[in-house]
Amino acid sequence: MGAVFFVVGSPPSHALPPVQTFKISTWNMDWLLSSPAQNAPDVPPDIPHRSASDLTTLATYAQRLHPDLIGLQEVGDSTTLGRLFAPQDYQLLLSNDAIAQHTALAVRRGLTVQRNPDVSALATNTAAAHHLLRSGLDINVLIGRMTLRVLVVHLKTGCWDNPVSETRYACPILFQQFHALRDWLAERTKNGEAFAIIGDFNRRMTQTDPLFVSLNQVTPLLLTTAGRASPCLNGSYFIDHILLGGAAQKWADPNSLRVMTIPQNSTRVLSDHCPVSITLRVPQDAPP
Repeated sequence: MGAVFFVVGSPPSHALPPVQTFKISTWNMDWLLSSPAQNAPDVPPDIPHRSASDLTTLATYAQRLHPDLIGLQEVGDSTTLGRLFAPQDYQLLLSNDAIAQHTALAVRRGLTVQRNPDVSALATNTAAAHHLLRSGLDINVLIGRMTLRVLVVHLKTGCWDNPVSETRYACPILFQQFHALRDWLAERTKNGEAFAIIGDFNRRMTQTDPLFVSLNQVTPLLLTTAGRASPCLNGSYFIDHILLGGAAQKWADPNSLRVMTIPQNSTRVLSDHCPVSITLRVPQDAPP
């Protein structure tokens, strides 16, 4: 089964050296749980129940993806994640939520990582119907001489492009989570940090989407998926996004957005999302 990378744009341009290239990705794993956890009473019965063969196939996609850093969603535990991103090659981190699925990170070994407290404000709603809200996973990663702050998110589903006046469905919860993101952005701006917010926003964000505009009003952001349609699921608007802010906006290699397609139209769906990636060209001519 072959992976296909789609180039979303024209071939990447090349900045002048000295720079360090850095591939950053995001991928919702669609309930990547251990075999015992797949049958736990608090887990929906209709989730994917993956075999050892499924995990091997997913690992093949992960190897072909070959990111330097990847934000992941719907991950149950580090042991199962290690079947895809080998611990000898990647540092694996999971959010501290006491739920079946977590936000997670795999960071290539050799890179220095500092973990920050989870952004628990993204999971503050305790209503029974929303007990699976996930905290954001927050780290600093040193890329050569420069530091990038990375926040991995998995926001509430069900408010894909509703207006901000919507009071039904999942929208009030999603709006609350965007308020928490604005607070996080304000702190990054205050500290003058280069940063990225990556993950499953469950929102078809565009540059004119009111929720994106609300973030952009805190500090200018580069929405790397803007103006593009994803080849995943036979073509659709992105809900998995990579946002760049601070100095990191200038690090994005123009037109380097990629989507790695995974078969979606078979009886054995490996993941209901496709990995989204972008290449950064991180300057190395100034201290962090």
